[in-house]
Amino acid sequence: MAPPALAPQSDSISDQLLLHDLEDDAERLLERHLTRSKEWFPHEHVPWAEGRNFEPGERVGNVALAPAVRSALVVNLLTEDNLPYYTQSIAAVTGSDGAWGTWLRRWTAEEGRHSIAIRDWMCVTRQVDLIELEQARMAQVSHGFALAEGVGVADLLAYVALQELATRISHRNTGALIEDSSGKDVMARVATDENHHFLFYRDLVTAALHKQPSIMMPAIERQVRTFEMPGTGMPSFKEHAHRIADAGIYDVPIHHAQILEPVVLREWRIAAVERLDGAAEAARDRLVEAISKLGRIAERVRQRRARLAAT
Repeated sequence: MAPPALAPQSDSISDQLLLHDLEDDAERLLERHLTRSKEWFPHEHVPWAEGRNFEPGERVGNVALAPAVRSALVVNLLTEDNLPYYTQSIAAVTGSDGAWGTWLRRWTAEEGRHSIAIRDWMCVTRQVDLIELEQARMAQVSHGFALAEGVGVADLLAYVALQELATRISHRNTGALIEDSSGKDVMARVATDENHHFLFYRDLVTAALHKQPSIMMPAIERQVRTFEMPGTGMPSFKEHAHRIADAGIYDVPIHHAQILEPVVLREWRIAAVERLDGAAEAARDRLVEAISKLGRIAERVRQRRARLAAT
């Protein structure tokens, strides 16, 4: 997860007003989340009977996975491993009191299960080079990355809504390419959690657009324009990202068709938002153009792949 773009000027007063305006919505969406979320246990999704002891220096078993799927598993796990930095960063923006703090602690607890389940499954089934994996995990958490100082509430909410959906898509598409049924199950279970988290943030942005449209519209524009695939900054990320994109796990066409169009254009209905000041109107124009431009890029990517497939 790359950090969200900074607003030109951080306004602590506006941030506090927005947090106050959304307090009831955060509490309502938290209650909805607790009602809908399902308790689950990582150990029940791992095929422990397939496990055996490792010899010193042993790296990987003989289970064949496509390189793109291995890359996606590593990126997905390292994304989840960065949880302490995510929690710290969000708490610095929203605080840890009231509904915001309750949500953050619940979200952290649920996210914490993800790395456990994915890592245990990868170890038991020996799907990747485990020494290389642990070295990458140590590097990720030792250095980590957090949100830059000065990120405001509006930018945070817009970014995390997009990020949670991107993560859900990446997990689910990775699982779809794993032939092992237990691997599919683990990734589907984690993706379900991510979807619940996405819905919380998506609907907070919807509420914020209604209450403070001139604050939210520029924030959405900034986050759409600067958004990067989850995992930016990880060891060997560029190599992993190329494989992931080529395999259709997460790429520009997916980002446009499954995130920007359904969420930004249809769910948030940015074209219909009213009561915008001049700066927010200009941001909306830039946002619409940015989505349209990315759509053209996505179409070129699809056409290029179709030509390659034909030859």
